[in-house]
Amino acid sequence: MRSGLWAAPALLQDGRLMEQEGRVEEAKVIYLALLQDEPAHREALNDLGNLLFAQGKNAAARPYYEAAVASHPKDPMSLVNLGNLLMKLRELTKARKLFEGALDVDPHYRPAHAGMSFALSDLGDSEVAAEHRRIAFQDHCVVSAPYRGAQPPITVLELVSTIGGNIRTQEFLSDRIFKRFLVATEFYHPGTVLPPHDLVVNAIGDVDVADDALAVAESMMGRTGAPVINHPTAVRATSRCAIAERLAGVANVVTPKTVLLSRDLLEAEDAEAVLSDRGFEFPMLLRSPGFHGGEHFVKVEAGAQLRTALADLPGQQLLVIQYLDARRRDGKIRKYRVMMVDGRIYPLHVAVSWNWKIHYFSAEMADHAVHRAEDAAFLGDMAGALGPRATVALEEIQATLGLDYGGIDFGLNEDGEVLLFEANATMAVVVPDKGEQWEYRRGPVETIYKAVWMMLMSRGRKVREEIWRDSNPTAIDDEALIGNA
Repeated sequence: MRSGLWAAPALLQDGRLMEQEGRVEEAKVIYLALLQDEPAHREALNDLGNLLFAQGKNAAARPYYEAAVASHPKDPMSLVNLGNLLMKLRELTKARKLFEGALDVDPHYRPAHAGMSFALSDLGDSEVAAEHRRIAFQDHCVVSAPYRGAQPPITVLELVSTIGGNIRTQEFLSDRIFKRFLVATEFYHPGTVLPPHDLVVNAIGDVDVADDALAVAESMMGRTGAPVINHPTAVRATSRCAIAERLAGVANVVTPKTVLLSRDLLEAEDAEAVLSDRGFEFPMLLRSPGFHGGEHFVKVEAGAQLRTALADLPGQQLLVIQYLDARRRDGKIRKYRVMMVDGRIYPLHVAVSWNWKIHYFSAEMADHAVHRAEDAAFLGDMAGALGPRATVALEEIQATLGLDYGGIDFGLNEDGEVLLFEANATMAVVVPDKGEQWEYRRGPVETIYKAVWMMLMSRGRKVREEIWRDSNPTAIDDEALIGNA
């Protein structure tokens, strides 16, 4: 290990070199050695925090970021790095204060403006958030992400929206395999020079939030010859209203009537008559577009509850959705989720609950072994659990949507038909909690992860192999990469 006057700069350089070569565990050892001698070393604290953060080890990264801020309270980089971590942990108010502190020091620091735009948007101040977005990304819409791999990377052009509605790609686009260039599509213009790339991943998944961004992404497709994952044209056809219409004709699928109406219309004196004329009856569902996980989503049992329900929902446009009663004979509701990956369907879970608004994290699963047994049976034999009518219907839904990656949430009625809740590209595959009771879920989740990795690597590698055919015959070992991801 280096020592002496130049030890810290040399160790920092060594650690960063190890990172670039994909030797991340060795890099951690070097950063820790540097910090043992200089506990307040600004760059080492941030570099180690960034490395841990990139690995999804948020709790491990936090003390290093906090130490950097405590030792360097006027350093914009340290403030923003901690702010970004707190955003991930949904500590929005604390994150906002950190971004404000960075801008107090450097009013032109783009990463702080980007952080402020995300924090303010989530806190409901969309007007000020838009101004911060403009400063952060105007004339700077392509952002390079670090690469920490030992082999030449598959280079990805990742299209994102700065206002939200993006797919979670971090779990799949490992920085040890993929070199990512993120494009803030709202600020892209035809004169923007795109970096060379092997693959395009359209991470914009929610058309109800980010249709403008998807329109720009769609226009960009003429500027690339690389394979595209989740083509923007396919995603643009997956709004909640469009999905209900497109899938209404699929055999053995029941879709809910869904319309987007203005708040003014829903607050009017004749709102009940307007809804009745459009074919709705109580109970019905109201939802603010762009939110997932059950936020801002309510069931309205009768007309007298309409105004009260509206008061709690943000937005000037609201989705009115027909309520599909998925309750079975035992009084319970089941919400199934399957994932669509590269033309195949994979079971992810069935959540069982007595509540109409059901998500796996809030369903009665942890304390009910019989519910977990039903989940395990679905994961072990999807076709047997669903029956032939629903199985064929799901295949037809997949073929109709044409997404490379996406999910379908649904229930079943007593006739074995699919009661469609939603189908789009935004659905996440969450790794199960640790514990013996969840072990049965790990294999199916890993199968989905591997399917996504294989899709990304195979499509990117085909182009890379064509480029390297004469100059570099090295093949990528898929299994080794999966093991390292």
